[in-house]
Amino acid sequence: MVAGSNPVPRSKGLKVMWYAYALESKKDGGLYAGMSSDVKKRLEQHNRGYNRSTRSRTPFELLHVEACSSRGEARKREKFLKSGKGRDLLKAKLAGKRGPACGG
Repeated sequence: MVAGSNPVPRSKGLKVMWYAYALESKKDGGLYAGMSSDVKKRLEQHNRGYNRSTRSRTPFELLHVEACSSRGEARKREKFLKSGKGRDLLKAKLAGKRGPACGG
């Protein structure tokens, strides 16, 4: 199985929620955006080093989560979070989390 993929059994009448999320690396302060149907489990996978692209940047903290009604919608939101405007949104959220800058 590919890291990040989470095959979900398809049952009629069962609606699976998908999420777009953003993580902040506590090691280098960098951001990572992804999508999953189980954000808690996915964060655990990132922090255990199961994802090659984030392994060297652990540990991570959850910065942002958006609930989406479908996998396709979650993918679109993930792509947005990786775009310039999406990164700006995440950086603004990050700045707000840290509080106002000094000396301004």
